[in-house]
Amino acid sequence: MDLGGTNVRAAVVAPDGEIVGKPIENPSRGEEGAEATAQAVALTVHEAIAAAKADVRRVGIAIPGTVDDAKGVVRWSPNLGTRVGDVFHYWKDVPFRELLRAHLDLPMAMGNDANLAALGEYRFGLGRNSADCLVMFTVGTGIGFGVVFGPASLQGDVRGPALLLGGNKGGAEGGHMVILRDGLDTTAGLYGTVEAYCQRDSIVKRAVYRLVRGRTSLLTELCGGDLSKISPKMLYDAAERGDELAIQVWREVGSFLGLGIANAINLFAPSVVAIGGQIAKAGKWLLEPAIAVARDATIESLWADVQTIAPAQCLEQAGVLGGAALALLQSD
Repeated sequence: MDLGGTNVRAAVVAPDGEIVGKPIENPSRGEEGAEATAQAVALTVHEAIAAAKADVRRVGIAIPGTVDDAKGVVRWSPNLGTRVGDVFHYWKDVPFRELLRAHLDLPMAMGNDANLAALGEYRFGLGRNSADCLVMFTVGTGIGFGVVFGPASLQGDVRGPALLLGGNKGGAEGGHMVILRDGLDTTAGLYGTVEAYCQRDSIVKRAVYRLVRGRTSLLTELCGGDLSKISPKMLYDAAERGDELAIQVWREVGSFLGLGIANAINLFAPSVVAIGGQIAKAGKWLLEPAIAVARDATIESLWADVQTIAPAQCLEQAGVLGGAALALLQSD
């Protein structure tokens, strides 16, 4: 399950990561209150099971925000809540598992969507379910982050992959690492973070500002002269055609992402760094400058053990596969 503010997606997933049957997507009713969203989730699960004609052992749910799986509570979710007039009251301390049990008679596990995307990438993607440590940045509307440790990277009694949650289950927010003090702000109220420089809107603004100042670019043609329609996909297309402005924007954004990657490597010593989210489809235009900067800002001995920095393999169904990975982790 991948629960968002607009849609909820579900699919039946086999232990090897194969999606069985047809993935299902429905409106999540994310502004109608927790009970309405619970009904939407249960409906989508039932439809996915019916489409797969399969026996299901457990449901794993990826949810944006701070999720306490042990208590079945969503502590906070900025994308889910109740809209009253022009005011949106987001979820706080919602007993979501209890609400779901009224509609869904299956064992359930819940987790933060970015954390579970990392867990899914560890099990089904670049991590090959064997990496010593994987960190993942999810680059999109915001910047998600997750860390998965293999047993070899931890001391103590550890059997298998261990997902970093933090003491209050809301940790591993690498998108909010400060890379430039007093820099750009974000809706989280922080300044100078990876998210401030690498999120979708920041990428687009870098292009728009240059065009407003008179720079020439293929982007003007691609957006039909309406700068409000410029998207990261257009920036990618322009870069592929050799557009200097687009390449410059990706180089700048990649350099900021590279600082975030370097910090993550210095903190966690991962063997695999995955870049998820739709903006990861920018490929070399984003990653080449990111890797160059990360190399220069990482401790040499830690950089030497990084085997892979690449786009995530589970891009399209990251939340669904992440939910499946959590369900399988609890079933193993």
